[in-house]
Amino acid sequence: MSPASRRLVVVGAGGRMGRAVVRLAPEYGLALVHAVSADDHGKDAGELAGAGRSGVIVQGSPASLADVGADVVIEFASPAATVETCAAAASAGLAIVSGTTGLGDDARVALDRAAGRVPVLWEPNMSVGVHVLGRLVAEAARLLGPEVAVEITETHHDRKADSPSGTALRLAEAVQGARAGAFLVHGRSGAVGARQPGEIGMHAIRGGDVVGDHTVMFLAQGERIELSHRASSRDLFARGALAAAAWISGKPAGRYGLADVLAGRAGSVAAPPSASPRASRHGSEGPR
Repeated sequence: MSPASRRLVVVGAGGRMGRAVVRLAPEYGLALVHAVSADDHGKDAGELAGAGRSGVIVQGSPASLADVGADVVIEFASPAATVETCAAAASAGLAIVSGTTGLGDDARVALDRAAGRVPVLWEPNMSVGVHVLGRLVAEAARLLGPEVAVEITETHHDRKADSPSGTALRLAEAVQGARAGAFLVHGRSGAVGARQPGEIGMHAIRGGDVVGDHTVMFLAQGERIELSHRASSRDLFARGALAAAAWISGKPAGRYGLADVLAGRAGSVAAPPSASPRASRHGSEGPR
């Protein structure tokens, strides 16, 4: 199937991320055929996104996707919607790309179950820069050793519902992968005593219209290293999700990550397919 023929469902089409996905989808050879948003039922998805009339009327639930004639679902919604979307997409044979954060065990199980039937890619942050940051953090943690303290700060807009961010947790996992026994401490208040070996301090800041800032600090005696990523536009994450959707459609069932997309494409996932010199058949199966 050619990239231009891939048909897209957007769940969470009324949210800020969903609107960006709808607006940018044509740049990635993805044609919107179905949209879902609990709060915007009955509206035109293109008009909702500021992209002009699309003829795709927003539905209130992803309960049935069998008859929409789609290939792939992009989902930026709520954990409850993730559970429903996974069941509907797997039943209809649609690939799934999810960027929903704050997932509980039920949503994680739903992603794993769907991956037994269709290709599934979940990432808490669809930015290629954040993916690179995670690799740098893991290497720094390994090279600096456990005696160097690690603190993570994340800043987001005042409407973000989950805390800490999924990206901050992934960065903590990068440190834990390099340091056995490392554990999270969420903020500090009162007479908490001296910092304990193995602590990873986690701090969430909320306010204003911040798209997303993440900093990992390595604090040693006499010096410190700070590794940061700052997002200035949600289009960054929408483009990553769209590139992932264009890549994953037609892959074997299984769990995938942004690392697979990067390995399978020449160039950055931030660019539309037309900017990439070639496409690749790379893919991997099984949980990640």
